[in-house]
Amino acid sequence: MKVPDYRVSFRVPLQLALYLLVIMTLSIFLHLCNRFPTLQRRGPSQKAKAQPPAPAPTTERGMWTVNSIGRLGNQMGEYATLYALAKMNGRQAYILPEMHQQLAPLFRITLPVVSRDVVQRVPWRNYGLHDWMSEEYRYIKGKYVRLTGYPCSWTFYHHIRQEILQEFSFHDHIKEEANQYLAGLRGQRQNVTYVGIHVRRGDYVRVMPQIWKGVVADKAYLEKAMSYFRAKYQEPVFVVTSNGMEWCRENINASRGDVYFSGDGKESSPGRDFALLAHCNHTIMTIGTFGIWAGYLARGETVYLANYTLPDSPFLRLFKPEAAFLPEWIGIDADLSPLLSKT
Repeated sequence: MKVPDYRVSFRVPLQLALYLLVIMTLSIFLHLCNRFPTLQRRGPSQKAKAQPPAPAPTTERGMWTVNSIGRLGNQMGEYATLYALAKMNGRQAYILPEMHQQLAPLFRITLPVVSRDVVQRVPWRNYGLHDWMSEEYRYIKGKYVRLTGYPCSWTFYHHIRQEILQEFSFHDHIKEEANQYLAGLRGQRQNVTYVGIHVRRGDYVRVMPQIWKGVVADKAYLEKAMSYFRAKYQEPVFVVTSNGMEWCRENINASRGDVYFSGDGKESSPGRDFALLAHCNHTIMTIGTFGIWAGYLARGETVYLANYTLPDSPFLRLFKPEAAFLPEWIGIDADLSPLLSKT
């Protein structure tokens, strides 16, 4: 007897079931796509087309610089003023190659240098400064500004003093040379206190009385300043630097054995003299930006020559003593009798 073949009878219903399953799956997929359209854009290539790349962040803040004129003290004042005012106005500061050549051999300055080619192409707006900070300097307009003048006042940068001191930190070999020289002056002293003396002479000997109705430091002033430190400290050592060393040897009494003339009594390089002064504990200065910066970097007591011009001096229109000398510094009035006798 032959067994009936039931496979044929079940073939059509099985195909129908598979057909219905495919239709249901497709229907569910289309429903989900319509309800959640973001599912269609999950591929990385589609996402890249839907969202264009973000523009690169803007870092251009303009270009500010300052004139590079004068000697070491002037250059330091110009650098510090540029650093402070550019930061205050939200601009990027650059220094000229001439300033870099003056300051980089001594200090670890960080401001970038603008090339001479760029200097010639930039449409600079010159902005003149006087020696002290004014309120309008907080709102200087212009993307390409070149500051001009001889600014040298703590009122520009004293609020960021630690940053300025860091900019004017010496290279290691310069620090080592200065400290080694000072250590050699100690001798048998146990409680030595180093006092740097800067005597500014040179062209000031002629310019101050003839043009500015003023005087330079004399022998009496230096004696008073040194007496102050001798009375206050047990074993002071005075280190004399000057651009008129012959006058210093003739007028500064070294008989006590506590006075030493830098460079064996001969005029030394400004950088070497400045490093010695800055590494002393305290400062005696006369006039000029070189001595002001020496006292500022030494961070000890500073004695300065005060009231060294007549009241009607044109110098006082350019220079404010209260903006040049820190309030805690000690002023000793100059002897104006040579000017008064001529008058």
